[in-house]
Amino acid sequence: MRAVTYSRFGPASDVLKTATVERPAPAPGEVLVRLSHSGVNPSDAKARAGSRPGVTRPPYPVIVPHSDGAGVIETVGHGVDESRVGQHVWIYNGQWRRAMGTAAEYIAIGAEQAVPLPDGIDPRVGATLGIPGLTAAHCVFGGGDVADKTVLISGGAGAVGHNAVQMARWGGARVVATCSARDMERVRAAGAAHVFDYTAPDLAQRIADAVGAVDRAVEVEFGANAAMLGEVLAENGHVAAYGSARDMTPTLPFGPYLFKAITIEIVLIYLLPMARRKAAIDRLHAALTGGGLDPAIHATLPLEDCAKAHDLVMAGGRAGAVLLEIG
Repeated sequence: MRAVTYSRFGPASDVLKTATVERPAPAPGEVLVRLSHSGVNPSDAKARAGSRPGVTRPPYPVIVPHSDGAGVIETVGHGVDESRVGQHVWIYNGQWRRAMGTAAEYIAIGAEQAVPLPDGIDPRVGATLGIPGLTAAHCVFGGGDVADKTVLISGGAGAVGHNAVQMARWGGARVVATCSARDMERVRAAGAAHVFDYTAPDLAQRIADAVGAVDRAVEVEFGANAAMLGEVLAENGHVAAYGSARDMTPTLPFGPYLFKAITIEIVLIYLLPMARRKAAIDRLHAALTGGGLDPAIHATLPLEDCAKAHDLVMAGGRAGAVLLEIG
């Protein structure tokens, strides 16, 4: 089968190669999915570049990258119901702690990681649901319903943030979001009632003036925004932080957090326990089929342009997910 592979860390154009590799067979408890699309995420590009702390070489001799994807189940392994053959599915954790991801014509993967795609949902949308979709769903709803709550979403124009704005609004929240000046209208269109430039020096005051206190925050840059969150969150507020790239060693203003009893949840969607993952999947599917979520897709490239896709997701300024189409 055709696949994109790498065997060493480095720039995408140097290390990513289109190759012919052996098609996998499903082990007991697995399904074999013929993939139509592969989702490309910043975490995939960072893993390929070798930018994870303490990791000096790839963990496997040959890696097929990417965790997200969509396709059709072609065969099943022992113990999996044969009725799943022909089922349209989306994939999560495709290359998490394993060598073979979704940048290929086929993937053999645990049956529970091939999630039935709701009827009428485009497989391209399915390929966005693993990391951007589940992260947004859990960060918004992981603490329960948000109806009549005020939810602050940092980075509302990003793939996760844009999904989170839509889902929070669908869930009945009053949504406040931050983004760059160029993206404000797009974020408002997604459902944010108030949108602020994330670079504003008086950001906390602007948020407070607009909505008072915030019940829940979905945070992409925890280190940079820790002080601001301490100011705007309500008593017993909750921060779901899924990123902190600009400051990986945050200084926490403990006093404001203490005297408001603020909960900090660090979200790594790869490690979400199954019960909470199923809850996030249910929210995703309900929003998708109920008209509350339309994941943005910035570009769809052929499999052979995987290196371009990696560069695109790291370049910034994109409006949605980047996908590979697998012919």
